[in-house]
Amino acid sequence: MKKLDDYPSASAIAYFNSHYYIMGDDSKNLVILGSDLEAIDSIPLYSSYEKRIPKPVKADIEAIALTKNNELLLLGSGSLPPYRSGGWIIDPVTKRADSIRLDTIYERLKASGLEVLNIEGVCSIPGSVLMVNRGNNAWRRNDLIIVDEEFWKDQSLSPVSIIRLGANTDSIVFNGVSGLDYVVGTDQLLLTVSTENTSSNTGDGAIGKSYLWIVNNISSKKGMRTIDPDTIIDLEKLDKQFIGQKIESLCVTGETKTFLQLALTADNDDGSSTVFMIVIPRPRL
Repeated sequence: MKKLDDYPSASAIAYFNSHYYIMGDDSKNLVILGSDLEAIDSIPLYSSYEKRIPKPVKADIEAIALTKNNELLLLGSGSLPPYRSGGWIIDPVTKRADSIRLDTIYERLKASGLEVLNIEGVCSIPGSVLMVNRGNNAWRRNDLIIVDEEFWKDQSLSPVSIIRLGANTDSIVFNGVSGLDYVVGTDQLLLTVSTENTSSNTGDGAIGKSYLWIVNNISSKKGMRTIDPDTIIDLEKLDKQFIGQKIESLCVTGETKTFLQLALTADNDDGSSTVFMIVIPRPRL
């Protein structure tokens, strides 16, 4: 576990070339950590005199993924347009950052039935990009969104399909998906899930528990209407260090025949961030 006292609200994490790329939903910079989880660089994205960009105007970057071209794709949540309907394409080698607008694709998602938009995660799988829309106590559904690999280049024509994500067994507090990543070697989708007592796509609430969901054979399920996780891991039972932590994102950092190595981020709404490193047995197919 690594506490980032000076970096707020870590909501998205990606791994490339032994570096961790972390973005906070109200942060000005994307921070880069080395293999020892120490900050070694950052990429400025927004201007602000404050450490945390004020909530009414923050970009709310909640999702990051490595594209097929080894670029970093960052997405705003879309929960409060126009402020949260943008994103970035970043070259992790040259550190060039190009802003993108996502208004068109987000309006299409709303027209497709996602009345309450809150994009919380993104990842690349062979032939597609997956996004996940998180629900809340009032909008009690999570949805997986499938789009083209470079959907932001032609948002009007990119095919869009939506799959309902299930397993919300807690009838009191909603289990909301907060991040996702893809396991290349086994075609599995990993999702972080957390409970938070909120009935809004823009509000924060009391922190509950966090889980890891695993979906097997995700490439063969892209045509399904609903998907349930094949495995659910209670992170508090896995390690007590997860008690009271709101896990926001994850990335796969290593694979062997028997184990997966993961990095997870937590944002506990206090102006700092935490990175967790865990190893789990490779889930059975």
